[in-house]
Formats: sequence, structure tokens, C-alpha cells
Amino acid sequence: MAVTILDRSIFQRLFGLPATPAPGTPGCWRYFEGALVIDLDAAAELQKPGGALRFEGGNLPRRVLVVHGEDGHFRAFDNRCTHFGHRRLDPVPGTQTVQCCSLNKSTYSTTGEKIHGPAPKPVVTYPVVSDGMRLVVRLTGLSLIPE
Repeated sequence: MAVTILDRSIFQRLFGLPATPAPGTPGCWRYFEGALVIDLDAAAELQKPGGALRFEGGNLPRRVLVVHGEDGHFRAFDNRCTHFGHRRLDPVPGTQTVQCCSLNKSTYSTTGEKIHGPAPKPVVTYPVVSDGMRLVVRLTGLSLIPE
């Protein structure tokens, strides 16, 4: 499989600066009983295929990358490369992959399998359920999500 490399400057790669933004509307998400719940009405970046957001901080126990794939499916990844440094991931436009933002360019499939680079193991993926204008990303077991 040919791997597409994201066009990033040496400065961006050295410092591991991700291209994927944090939500423009900080209140568009919450973490509740093991699930990241995202209001798509307030998360404009995820409304169209090809969009992506990184979620971190607050009471969220780990960094999460959510991608609205060009195929229309939502996918969620533990947002840390499994290589040294645990840098963040970015989706690679025009492919079904995500890639480490650092120099090593480890690349993973939509199922989390490593397909390129020095990363020693797959990246964790999370199940995503969409119920209209809300996404639920389950980070642990089954959760009860309040309306």
C-alpha cells in the first residue's frame, strides 16, 4: 500500500504540532460515564466529510481524535502515536489513514493498524455511535448517556 505523507514543515514535525484543531466551540462536547458526547450542531468542523477535531483536557481521561471520513463514517482514535513521544495524529486527506504529526510519520489505517513507520503497535480505536446530531464515542464499557 502506498502511503501519502502529510505536507508539514520541519518545524511542525520537530515540535509535533498537529494540524487538526481543537473544537472552535469548547462547549460542543462533554465526557460522561465513559463516553465522549459531541453535539454536531455546535461542532461545525465535523459536519462535513473530511473534517476532524481533537478533544483533550477537562475531565476527558485521554486525548481523542474524531474524524468524519470522506466515506461519511465517523471514526475515533486514541490521539497518541504508539512511537516514542506519543505525539498526536492527523487525518490524511484523500486516504483512509491517520498519521503521526512528528518526524517519524507513523501511519495507521481506520482500524488502527500500523501501515507505515516505526510505531511498535496499533493505535487504539473507539466505537462511535451517531444518533442524528450527536456522536457518542465510547472510551470505556457501556455508558448511559443523558439526553
